[in-house]
Parts: sequence; structure tokens; C-alpha cells
Amino acid sequence: MTRLSININKIATIRNARGGNMPDVAHAAQMCEKFGAEGITVHPRPDERHIRYSDVRQIRPLVKTEFNIEGNPIPSFIDLVLEVRPNQVTLVPDATDAITSNSGWDTLANKDFLTKICKRFKDAGIRTSIFINPEPEMARGAAECGADRVELYTEPYATLFPTSPEQAVEPFVRTAEAAKEYGLGVNAGHDLNLDNLEFFIRNIPWTAEVSIGHAVICDALYMGLEKTIEAYLKKVKIF
Repeated sequence: MTRLSININKIATIRNARGGNMPDVAHAAQMCEKFGAEGITVHPRPDERHIRYSDVRQIRPLVKTEFNIEGNPIPSFIDLVLEVRPNQVTLVPDATDAITSNSGWDTLANKDFLTKICKRFKDAGIRTSIFINPEPEMARGAAECGADRVELYTEPYATLFPTSPEQAVEPFVRTAEAAKEYGLGVNAGHDLNLDNLEFFIRNIPWTAEVSIGHAVICDALYMGLEKTIEAYLKKVKIF
């Protein structure tokens, strides 16, 4: 059954725009769990323009479900993950100036580097996931790197979905099938929303986790956070 993890970066973005501690990011994480979220995701970037390293340290002992930290494994990120010991770390190849994640790893070209990083985190008892594009060979590469899971970068799916759902999901199904064949769990994230989420899960019912942030916060402006999380849970709990 697919788990719903809420990415709270956008809540931190709102706080940082004004300064101070409104909204309270740590409290928001707790409220997400109270309303049914089955995980909390954070993605600290070096410039700390949304989630800060200090937020990660504060939130970690408060999370009672599952804590997932995403990011580019630069030295400071590696140190942070090893310090707070999340349940899962998701490796994302962000450029320092990226507005948001915009591509997955080439797990073949970066095999040596990713293998070392995966081993380091797995030796610490942290489940390791690699963010990949919907290409079966990238799933194979992730398995060869020693990852536990892959996270499928779903922005291309979300872009094509309104006009051609079947065409949009097809490469993701192939990649998810390859990942399963290689013994990897499958996560998904980026631009999933109330319109396209259920179709994705129906076509890839073995999806272990979806991580959703931007769309959840946008919907919460109109629906409220509790009703929004309830609505997303209905989209993933279909089996």
C-alpha cells in the first residue's frame, strides 16, 4: 500500500519570506502527521532558501511516522544525514542554483560516486533511494549502486497527463517494472496532484511512497491542510 509523505519545504518558504517563525515548520510537520500523513519529507539546499539545516535537526525527534531527507550528497548534506539518521535519504542531483529538482541521476555515468554514497548511508542503517528519470536502465544502474529504492521523477508524467494519460504513464510503468525486477522499491515525486495521482497509483500499484509538497500546500490554501491531506490519502489508498 502506497504511503503519503508530505514535503514541507513550501511551508518553510512562506516563513522565510517574512522572517520570524510564522508559520512554524516543526509544528506544521506534526500537524501533517496528526491529519494522516504517513511521512515527512524535507529537502534542504545549501542556500537554505526554504528548509534549513537547523529545521532538520529540530524536526527529526518530532516525526513519529517516517522521516525522509532529500538532497544532493555534498559533504555538508552527508554530514547532516549521518547526524540526524532519517529513515530514508533520497539522493537528488540538484545544481546549487536549481529552483526545484529538474532531473534524475544518470546512475551509470555516476556509478562509482553513487555506490560510495549508498554504502556510507546503508552502513549507518539508513534506507537509500536514488532519484531517477523514467528510464529502465537508470533503475538497473541504481540497483548496481546498491540503492534500496528509486524515486521516479514524475514532472514529465504530470506535464503530459492532461492530454494523454496512457502515454504519460507508460515510461514510468516500464521503469517501475524494471526496478521491481532488480529488487528495488519504487517511490515517486514531483508535480503529483489530486488530478493525476490516482491514475499513477492504479498503473503502478506497487509504488511504496509518494512525496508531495507544492500541490498539497496550494490545495491547502483553499481546502485547509486537514481536508487536503484526507483528499490525497483517498487518491493513494485505492487498493
